[in-house]
Amino acid sequence: MEYLPNILFGVILFAGVGYFVRNVQKLQRNIKLGNDVDVNDNKAQRWKNMLKIALGQTKMVVRPIAGLMHIIVYVGFVIINIEVLEIIIDGLLGTHRIFAPLGIVYDFLIGSFEVLALLVIIAVVVFWLRRNVIRLQRFVKPEMEGWPKKDGNLILYIELVLMFLFLTMNAADFQLQQLGAAHYEQAGAFPVSQFLLPIFDGMSISTVILIERIAWWAHIIGILFFLNYLYYSKHLHILLAFPNTYYGKLGPLGKFSNVEAVTNEVKLMLDPTADPFAAPADDAAEPGKFGASDVMDLNWVQLLNAYTCTECGRCTSECPANQTGKKLSPRKIMMDTRDRLEEVGKNIDANQGKFVPDGKQLLDDYITKEELWACTTCNACVQACPVSIDPLSIIVEMRRYLVMEQSAAPTELNNMMSNIENNGAPWPYNQMDRLNWVNE
Repeated sequence: MEYLPNILFGVILFAGVGYFVRNVQKLQRNIKLGNDVDVNDNKAQRWKNMLKIALGQTKMVVRPIAGLMHIIVYVGFVIINIEVLEIIIDGLLGTHRIFAPLGIVYDFLIGSFEVLALLVIIAVVVFWLRRNVIRLQRFVKPEMEGWPKKDGNLILYIELVLMFLFLTMNAADFQLQQLGAAHYEQAGAFPVSQFLLPIFDGMSISTVILIERIAWWAHIIGILFFLNYLYYSKHLHILLAFPNTYYGKLGPLGKFSNVEAVTNEVKLMLDPTADPFAAPADDAAEPGKFGASDVMDLNWVQLLNAYTCTECGRCTSECPANQTGKKLSPRKIMMDTRDRLEEVGKNIDANQGKFVPDGKQLLDDYITKEELWACTTCNACVQACPVSIDPLSIIVEMRRYLVMEQSAAPTELNNMMSNIENNGAPWPYNQMDRLNWVNE
C-alpha cells in the first residue's frame, strides 16, 4: 500500500503521455497527406527565423498589449515546465520537492514561478475581457461562432485553474512547513501564495495535507489533460509554431510558383531547334492535376500551416477584402483547411488506413469561389501572421485549379487573359492602335 500512490501516478502519467503520442502520430500522418515540397534550402536563415519568430515572439509585439500579455503567458508556460518536472519525479519516486537541496536557487525558481503564475492569471483575465466584454472585432467574425469561441474561452479557463491549483498547492505546502509537518521540509520562497495562508487558519495538519495533495494531483492531471487537449484546440500552435516558422517561406512574398510541366512545355515552344512532334523524354514531368481542390492536392507545409493557425485573426483584420465587406477571411481559409484535413483523417481511421471518397472537397464544400476571387494577393495576411502562416498560397493554388482545370475564372479575368493572348496587353485594343492616344 505504501507504493500505491506512486503506481497510480505512473499509470496516469503513462496513459496521458501515451495518448499524446498517439495524437502526435495522427497529426504527422495527416500532414504527410500533402504533396512533397523542397524546403531544405538556406538552413541558417530558417533556424534564425525560428529562433526570432517562434522563440523570440518578435511578430507578437507588433500589437503591444496583446504581445506583452502573450509573452507573459508563453514564458510562464515554458518556465513552469521545470516545476512540472519536479512533480513528475516526486510522483514516481515518492519524494517531496526533490530539487529543494538546490537551496537559494530553488527559492528563486519557486518565487519566479509564483510571480509568473500571478502574471498569467492577470493576462488570462485581460484576454477573456478582450474576447467577451470588449469584444474586439477580430474575435466576433462569423468563423469564430460556435466551437472556436468556446475553445478560446475553455483554454483561458484551463490556464486559470492550473495557475490557481499551483498557488493553492504551494500555499498549503508553506503552511505545513510552518506547522512543522513531517515530510514538509523548509524549502522554496512563496511571494504570492503566502497571502493565501489565512485560508488555512484553524485547520488541522491532516486537513491541510489533504488540500495540498488534492491540489497537487489535480494540477498534474490538469496538465496532462491540457497536453492532450492541444490536438483538438487552436493551441496546437504551442508545439507547431517552431517547425512552422522554420519551414516558413523565405522567398519574396507573393512570388508565384510555376508548374514544372507547363514550364517545360513553354521552354519547348521557345526552342527553335526543338521537334514539336518528338516523344517526351522519359524523365519529363507528367502534367498532373493543376492547382488544388482538396487538402491532398496541397503540399505538407500548407497543411502544417493549417494545424498551426492560432485563430488570432490578425490576418483577417489586416485583409483589405475583409475590411471592405467581402466574404474572404484568411483565418477562415486556414480553419477550413484544418477542418477538412481532420475530416479526411477520420475517414482514413474509419476505413483501415485508406481514404474512401466521401463526395466532398475543400473547394465549394468548405471554401467558396467567392472567397477565393475576393483576394487581392496583397500578402497583408502573410505579413501579419505571428507564426509565418501563408494563407495566400492556398488561395492561389485553388484559383489555379479553377482556371486551369475548370476554366472557371470570372468573366473579367477571362477577358483579360484573352486580350493578353490576342493583343499582348490586358486591354481590348489592337497592337497597331496601342499608341493612338498620343495623337490626342
